[in-house]
Amino acid sequence: MPMKKLVVLLCILLPAYSIAVANDENPRQTYNFNAEWKLMIGDNKEASRPAFNDEEWKTITLPRAFNENEAFRISIEQLTDTVVWYRKHFRLPTSDKGKKVFIEFEGVRFGADVYLNGHHMGSHENGVMAFGIDLTSAIRYNQDNIIAVRVDNSWQYREKATGSTWQWNNKNFNANYGGIPKNVFLHVTGPVYQTLPLYSSLKTTGTYIYAREFDIPNRSASIHAESEVKNESNKEQQLRLEVLVVNDEGTEIARFRGNTTTLLPGSSATLLASETVNNLHFWSWGYGYLYDVYTILYSKDKVLDKIKTRTGFRKTEFRDGMVYLNDRVIQLKGYAQRTSNEWPGVGMSVAPRISDYSNRLIVEGNGNMVRWMHVAPWKQDVESCDRVGLMQMFPAGDAEKDAKGRQWEQRVELMRDAIIYNRNNPSIVLWESGNESISEEHMAEMKAIRDRYDPHGGRASGSREMLDSKEAEYGGEMLYINKSARIPMIATEYSRDEALRKYWDELTPPYHINGAGPLYRNADASAYNRNQDSFAKEAVVRWHDYFTWRAGRGKRVSSGGMNIIFSDTNTHYRGEENYRRSGETDAMRIAKDAFFAHQVMWDGWVDIENYRTHIVGHWNYAPGVIKDILVVSPSDHVELVLNGKSLGVGKKSHSFLHTFPAIEYQPGTLIALSYGTMDTSSDTGQQVISSDTLTTTGQPAALKLSFVGNTSAIRADGADMVLVQVEVVDAEGRRCPDVHPLVNFRLEGPAEWRGGIGQGRDNYILSTTLPAEAGVNRALIRSTTTAGKVKLTATSDGLRGDQLTYTTHPHPVTRGLSKVIPGDGLPSNLSRGETPSTPSYKPTLRSAIISSATAPVNQDKVGYSYDDNELTEWANDGKLSTGTITYHFDRTMQLAKASFKLTGWRSRSYEIELLAGDQVLWSGNTPPSLGYISMNFEPVRTDSVTVRLTGAGSGNDAFSGIVELAGHVELDGFRDPKGMDNKGNLRIVEAEFYEPTN
Repeated sequence: MPMKKLVVLLCILLPAYSIAVANDENPRQTYNFNAEWKLMIGDNKEASRPAFNDEEWKTITLPRAFNENEAFRISIEQLTDTVVWYRKHFRLPTSDKGKKVFIEFEGVRFGADVYLNGHHMGSHENGVMAFGIDLTSAIRYNQDNIIAVRVDNSWQYREKATGSTWQWNNKNFNANYGGIPKNVFLHVTGPVYQTLPLYSSLKTTGTYIYAREFDIPNRSASIHAESEVKNESNKEQQLRLEVLVVNDEGTEIARFRGNTTTLLPGSSATLLASETVNNLHFWSWGYGYLYDVYTILYSKDKVLDKIKTRTGFRKTEFRDGMVYLNDRVIQLKGYAQRTSNEWPGVGMSVAPRISDYSNRLIVEGNGNMVRWMHVAPWKQDVESCDRVGLMQMFPAGDAEKDAKGRQWEQRVELMRDAIIYNRNNPSIVLWESGNESISEEHMAEMKAIRDRYDPHGGRASGSREMLDSKEAEYGGEMLYINKSARIPMIATEYSRDEALRKYWDELTPPYHINGAGPLYRNADASAYNRNQDSFAKEAVVRWHDYFTWRAGRGKRVSSGGMNIIFSDTNTHYRGEENYRRSGETDAMRIAKDAFFAHQVMWDGWVDIENYRTHIVGHWNYAPGVIKDILVVSPSDHVELVLNGKSLGVGKKSHSFLHTFPAIEYQPGTLIALSYGTMDTSSDTGQQVISSDTLTTTGQPAALKLSFVGNTSAIRADGADMVLVQVEVVDAEGRRCPDVHPLVNFRLEGPAEWRGGIGQGRDNYILSTTLPAEAGVNRALIRSTTTAGKVKLTATSDGLRGDQLTYTTHPHPVTRGLSKVIPGDGLPSNLSRGETPSTPSYKPTLRSAIISSATAPVNQDKVGYSYDDNELTEWANDGKLSTGTITYHFDRTMQLAKASFKLTGWRSRSYEIELLAGDQVLWSGNTPPSLGYISMNFEPVRTDSVTVRLTGAGSGNDAFSGIVELAGHVELDGFRDPKGMDNKGNLRIVEAEFYEPTN
């Protein structure tokens, strides 16, 4: 055959051959091992024996916490901690004899002992991370195998070898959903195989897929595969690694191979392969584009093993105080979410489709990051964030402080395991080395772990409060704002107020007075008992500073922050309920008004890119009610129109808040019109760029049932779920927002009611009667192992009822094994599209370069007041006459703005003036703040500015309600009570001056 024809033939055949290799019978079998487990609460030393009679035990499908019924019914510290047993019977065929058999647990809470056929196979104790056990030696082929797992769920569990407790087994934040609340898999491989990424138990690192040499504009990068291989055969092996890259549409886009490696019996090696790949779609915010990367292990032409890794490729950088994603600056906006991410009556063990709904809702609210708190999330949430396009800040395990001794070693070991297990997930962009500041030595140790096991993943390692660290690659604060021109400064949890979704305002049933509720630790707790109006307003106030100091606003900027939390959680609380209500959604993910406020404020990578408007509240009041109307909009001018009549333009504050005072209620239609840039074609010279409408609804007439989220192909596996919503609607089908009737549900068919939540006895957990709070509620329904038609009926006194039906589909399980892997087939969210090529912000301020400063005292420390270090300051000696400092710039320029971080920022008001020579630029009393104050003045050309203390000022804590759980009332690290009483103090952490860019 002529060479040219041969080449053409190969080009035709090779892609088909590659897909065949990807889809052919795999020497490796990975089984869903969740089915047909037995559960017993309590301890029985005989339960590990194969002959033990478990017929009376409850049959369940994993994942399943043994105490799931307690989720949201009782407070976190009351969650049952005891010993429980799980048992399962399964069979492997005789043809598997001579192969390796591994079990993979995504996590067990807390300490686990695993037995197979009566043999103790291993233990795992950290209560968080995945682990694996080699079962090969005790497997019986074509016979019944009995695996038994004893789980000790104690809050005070101690490590067997050392007697140490774990720092993260904590009653405040790590909800104790005990037993086996995560997925379990069984892997059967040949004796020469690619290892699993389960280091702590198997001491193996698995496969590592990453990209380098990015060319974002031309959509190319070099794709690398590294796979650890073990030879447990009795002969030498000549091995090579071949890699197939298949896109989201199922089309092969690349195939490449590495060099041949000789591997002796009993040894292991890491095989490599790489190649530049074109026409890539880069993973991005709201664009969860993923690839299937197959690493295929060959001996000559024989396939020995094949692994599919679902991953994505994206470029990150962390520099100049900013975060870059695919060469575009992104300000981090999102939520610090409890890792349990739990639901009422279920806990954390929800179906993958429910995880996708919850995490995608953050993206739909224009959040781009979730920061899991204190402990690593389970793999299901990690993979869900990949699919929905949500970046992750990823911890391993900690509490609210550094650790030492064995507890620090446990943290390092857990971080190592977490990195190895999750390093192929593109949504992870930050490894969190500590919830709060750790020592420089510990930070270096954490970075070394990252550098060893994830050197090419494009992930920064850092911690909260590492403000002056030379080791951390990002830092930040908990409740205050920081800026930097060096490493990104990120608020890891910037708001902790609480509000029940049921409470609209003081004028709507049940007429909750804002702030009314019990004391918290014998102190005022009004910030934890807000209503929705107040909660939404506070959301705007808290975000204002981060938006003000975003990229483009000078050299030192804020990289954004995480609002704490996204959904109400069964963790420590301060308000009237026995669970935390800081969420922008409630526990069933029904949005509060603050959710929509964030959706408006966060709609852009940095600057606002898509304009939205949201009217806070509803428009169903009693005649004669007068109230302030709040509108959230980025526009400078918002007009309120009631039944066609203009009510004027609101007063704008905090970048987004527009207030219309004392509006008298009239039934009808209330419209907020947001105006944007000048439009010469308009008669008014302005253009309406977004709007929102509230309409008075009629009397409640009916119930309306609907599905929420993805309900395709519900599996009858005993673990799949649907989420249903019930609304109270008027005759036109509109939700009635001011009613709270009880709704009775009747479930028929092969399904299990898990219910929802409401304000009342036991929080209505598992009840088939739920209050439709503010006209709406939701419930979870779990499948059984029987397929069939399910019908749900909802009724309520005086209202027309409703029904919905759906069908669950058979889930094949053979000898205790299933090949249907949880989460497989769930679609990616591509709604936001690929990373735009345009800039994400427009520079509006340019920082003046301070070349020096002079002061009458403490001259050696004046540089501390402009050194880009938030842990240093300059201060005078407490005398009013020495309260002055002059800043000299590297050139004469036109200045129009100044910004200061002044010690005692949340409580101290300084009476100062700014001068350019003899010209007063600004004078007055500085307001308390969450970090920085801004001073605008008429533009002036100058090469220096003097800051002068002109009076005593005052001290009054304006934010006394915001405290850390650990009791650190004051997070302003420089606050000196004696110094604050000294009225002649001038103390400057950072001073900055700006010239406009236009």
